[in-house]
Amino acid sequence: MTSPLSQGSIIGIIGGGQLGRMLSVAASQLGFTCHIFEPGAAPPAGHVAHQVTTASYDDEAALRAFGNAVDVITYEFENIPTEALDILQEFAPIHPGREALRTSQDRLTEKTFLRDLGLRTAPFADITDARSLKAALAEIGTPSILKTRRFGYDGKGQARIDSPDAASAALDALEGAPAILEGFVDFSHEVSVIAARGADGAIAAFDPGENLHKHGILRTTTVPARMSQAQRTDAVLIAAKIANALNYVGVLGVELFVTPDALIVNEFAPRVHNSGHWTQNGCAVDQFEQHIRAIAGWPLGDGQRHVDVTMENLIGDDMNRVPELARSADCALHLYGKSEVKPGRKMGHVNFIKRS
Repeated sequence: MTSPLSQGSIIGIIGGGQLGRMLSVAASQLGFTCHIFEPGAAPPAGHVAHQVTTASYDDEAALRAFGNAVDVITYEFENIPTEALDILQEFAPIHPGREALRTSQDRLTEKTFLRDLGLRTAPFADITDARSLKAALAEIGTPSILKTRRFGYDGKGQARIDSPDAASAALDALEGAPAILEGFVDFSHEVSVIAARGADGAIAAFDPGENLHKHGILRTTTVPARMSQAQRTDAVLIAAKIANALNYVGVLGVELFVTPDALIVNEFAPRVHNSGHWTQNGCAVDQFEQHIRAIAGWPLGDGQRHVDVTMENLIGDDMNRVPELARSADCALHLYGKSEVKPGRKMGHVNFIKRS
């Protein structure tokens, strides 16, 4: 294990969205500076980071200059081109590691990895054409979800199949992209656990949060979630098992379906996670500081929750509620500084505190 990063070290962050923004704030609180690499102009993270490189992910010269200027590299999203990482790894450690990225970038690879770990998932099958989809539907049944293997988020890149007759339209909707069919899971609610693993193998987890989605986008996360103590323990153990198998360093989010018989793993994200934003006001060390601690080789915080919280995403025209929310004594606003309000766009979030 390498020595912990010292004060003044530079953390490179690939991606300049709101997660990069909040990581930059957390890093600054620990005495680090951040350098953002982002193709888009004026990213939210650029408002608070020490430096921003504006260049595409295929700009080799810019990548080399960025890699040479930082002490460690992390990222705020999964779909980073492999070629960019090939260049960057020559200059600085990348945390979380590339195996976590490779596994999470492809839904079929991810589901196979989880199954091989002995974890419960929805039934799934690789879909290459209409014939393989027909065979998979005969085995898995309907309703089921056809998803692109790569990309897609907030409900994008997927089509529900309620009967075999809808298979052709669902396949057409994915426009020939490699796909995976996932069987329907009869669950009562979804939860997620945010966990961190340090370079020394230490693991710390936050309380599982209960998630509510609308139109495929996370709307709220509430802690504590409706779970038994045994289920809470199982959720943390699942996250730890995933992190250990990947030799992971950093924070990851694991989404789980709660059923009467078991916790079913939906997916994991190798980064700080939207459903972990409640930690900013519910814990002494939030998920962003926890991630910076992990990748910098610092001791992890324990993640203990001191209040109940409901996090609500502010999406699109929800920004009209900001003046009202700002007057509330029991909410904490976190706005992302995005210049343009768009339908379905996450503009910020608010943490509602439940006082005892």
